[in-house]
Amino acid sequence: MTLSTLALLTVAGFGAGLVGYITGLASLVSYPALLLAGLPPLAANVTNTVALVSVGVGSTARAGSSLLDDRRRLTVLGAIAVVGGLIGAGVLLLSPAGSFEAVVPVLVALAAVAVLAQPVLRRAAGHREMPTVFAVCSFAVAIYGGYFGAGAGVIFLALALITSAQPLWRATLLKSALLGLSNLSAAVLFAITGPVHWVAAVAMGIGCLAGGWAGPPIVARLPAGPLRVVIGFAGLGLAVWLAIR
Repeated sequence: MTLSTLALLTVAGFGAGLVGYITGLASLVSYPALLLAGLPPLAANVTNTVALVSVGVGSTARAGSSLLDDRRRLTVLGAIAVVGGLIGAGVLLLSPAGSFEAVVPVLVALAAVAVLAQPVLRRAAGHREMPTVFAVCSFAVAIYGGYFGAGAGVIFLALALITSAQPLWRATLLKSALLGLSNLSAAVLFAITGPVHWVAAVAMGIGCLAGGWAGPPIVARLPAGPLRVVIGFAGLGLAVWLAIR
């Protein structure tokens, strides 16, 4: 792999980290970049998962203290994300290619619509907190995140916005932390048994770390309403891309 390709992956990693934190769509940038660098689809998928761990590390290191007011809940959700990520990674390594990806565009599209309709859905739910629903659904999303991951951030974010009264910036941070843990557990399994391209993963991971670090203060300053609309329509775009690729 040439120096110019590694530089491209680092720049793509920064873009993925920033976009991933703000919108939950990191793989829309990082996965195609790895394919363009010459990696086959399975290697690109597992390398992408390893590199994106840095997004969660960067964003949580920058603003993770904001989540520590309920350490017990965060610990439980973190454990759920770790176990789900391991299961998803195991399914990827053991199952036929494409067996699960057929439903991925539908899941991402539904999550994007849920983000767009979040105010209406919150009113329909009576503005109730639904921690059990969030925990159960987070386990399923973590499995998907360990398996493929594109759009998992959007789904996490939609769940957080619909099942709780958290503001967008805080829901975004929680999404990033849980997705990072899911990616981390999957990355450990991939490191042992999967075809990770380590040079590409390190180059992209450096960029992802910087992008994740830059994300929290940007989200904290952006208006929540327009940002939610941007995230929703970007998620619909990702669903279309996943369906036709």
